[in-house]
Amino acid sequence: MRFILFCIFLFCYNLDAQIVNKTDANRVKPGDTLVIDSGFKDSLKIFKPTIYDYTYRTQFSEKKIFDTVFTHDKTFIFSQYNNRDNFGKVQFANVGSGFNPLVFEVDTEQNLSLLPTNKSYFIKGIKEIRYYDVKTPTAAFIYHNSVRNGAVLQSTYTQNIGKEFNFAVEYTGLRSQGHYLNSLASNNEVLFSGHYLSKNGKYEAFAHFIHQNVNNQENGGIADLDLFLNGNSDFNNRENLQVNLSGSNSQFAYRRYYFSHEFKPFNSEKFPFKIRHTIFSQTNKYYYNQSSPERYYFSDPSELFDYPASSKKYSTNLSNTVSILFDKENFKLDAGVRHQMIKLGVGTAFPAALGFPQELSENRIGAVGNLVVKLWDKIALNSNLEFSTGKEFGSFVRSQNVVRFEPIPDYFVNAKVNFQSASPSFNLLLNPSVYKKFNYYFADPKNQSITEIGGDLNLKWFKSSVFANYFRIDNYAYLNAEALPQQSSSSVNISQIGGEATFSYGKFHLNPKVLFQGAIGNKDLLPMPNFVGRANLFYQTKAFKNAAEIQAGVKVYYFSKFASREFFPVLNEFILPNENSYAIGGQPIADVYFNMKVKRMFFFIEAQHLNTTFMKNKSFTAPYYPLYDFRLNLGIVWYLFS
Repeated sequence: MRFILFCIFLFCYNLDAQIVNKTDANRVKPGDTLVIDSGFKDSLKIFKPTIYDYTYRTQFSEKKIFDTVFTHDKTFIFSQYNNRDNFGKVQFANVGSGFNPLVFEVDTEQNLSLLPTNKSYFIKGIKEIRYYDVKTPTAAFIYHNSVRNGAVLQSTYTQNIGKEFNFAVEYTGLRSQGHYLNSLASNNEVLFSGHYLSKNGKYEAFAHFIHQNVNNQENGGIADLDLFLNGNSDFNNRENLQVNLSGSNSQFAYRRYYFSHEFKPFNSEKFPFKIRHTIFSQTNKYYYNQSSPERYYFSDPSELFDYPASSKKYSTNLSNTVSILFDKENFKLDAGVRHQMIKLGVGTAFPAALGFPQELSENRIGAVGNLVVKLWDKIALNSNLEFSTGKEFGSFVRSQNVVRFEPIPDYFVNAKVNFQSASPSFNLLLNPSVYKKFNYYFADPKNQSITEIGGDLNLKWFKSSVFANYFRIDNYAYLNAEALPQQSSSSVNISQIGGEATFSYGKFHLNPKVLFQGAIGNKDLLPMPNFVGRANLFYQTKAFKNAAEIQAGVKVYYFSKFASREFFPVLNEFILPNENSYAIGGQPIADVYFNMKVKRMFFFIEAQHLNTTFMKNKSFTAPYYPLYDFRLNLGIVWYLFS
């Protein structure tokens, strides 16, 4: 892999940069292509592409340009294996092994599907798929090193064929051995996407295929914590520490075929109507594999079923939607009907003595709607509604409503009111296992209802924002200390408030972000830290006669001490702590970094968890799972516009 990167570097070293130093680097402006006079009196025109000719969008968003501006937020994104800002989470010791969520969030990808929580951080939903529009063939590479052996590389290639059609191909490969026994992570993703817009603008189509695998060895955490905490030099090599599981691994496969197209049958100026049809097929599969039953989970053969040591469960969703759209620039209304065929099942039937079904399936009928209103370029409303019902998984309602008010440029307020009533995550409805105590069928669950009210205030002063959220969760679904699904009899109420700002003095900058949260009632069902915060103090300047730009600084991440849920590998979920558990947190995580940008190439070099070089590592991601030790984290991001 290093040889391939070196060859690419030599081939593309002399390409010119396309950099736009704007406050909003993603804003697409009109007149995106420069027309250069050839100097002769003929019909020849020379087009020189600019950065505004290289754009992307999701299906229901506005176009954005490739962001090649060296902003401070990129140090939180491109230092992570999933290329996302993971504030509010804490990473397991090996990259590719997921996170422990510290802050409550609603993950809509878990609705009416099988998606274990700790497999979700690498997954791309329908609304995250990018469709491109580029004037010349374009490639992008994102590289991260891993823990011990392996690497992470995401490569993207996209090209327009004529002005009407674009296709893109993306592959991501991740392999990381990890420092601890049985902690190998091996993830990959293949994505094909295409976008077509007819010359007359009457027909438009979006399509993609995605296949993702999230595979991990499971070690069950450290068997003897005293050996980790006492600082004995014999255990500086983490492979000398015994772990609880020796022959287990988990696999999650996520596959989707998606096609959406729309047609304008009339003159769009007189009758701005469209007809849209969307169809997709999605399959989720989860495997928990063992070479043989692990002694960590049982002490006597009577605690086992005559069942395969390895188990499988799956969900499928075939969705078909037809909508009619009224589409004006400042007013859009979308209403349609939807049919779904949904299945949830296990690979091998449960033992007959249990009487649990092998598969649950249903046909669902529902409706969808969307309203977008823009007034005076100052007020914008975006409202979505989805409803469906079926005999097996009950009714489903989701309403998302966001209002944006911007009375003065760069000073705006976002307010939201969201509601969702849905079956608990499918991972909590069925589970087969060779261990008797881990088999369950959650029959007739109540809908888990979540009401979310909140918003954020954004100011130009210090590039600051303040946000607040309130959640009310009725019939909260969770896993108890025995890893069995339960629902709360009364509501769980969660409040969150926080903010972020950037203070500058010359070339020095300080970017802190804080979040305070608490649960009111039933707080033992959802343990969380009361405080999560980070601070980024850095120096940024041009260098090498303005040929490069550098950032150098220190980042500190901290969350308060709390009685965390435990990670349960069999389900890849988090369960309530037992009587022998203990609190985690209360320890700072400090990184020192040096980042550099040369043309369109970014280099990210971090000394992660540097404080463990002069003090013992006593930090944990979850009970029995230590946080990563000091490591040198390297990242490269490279955009090539040929």
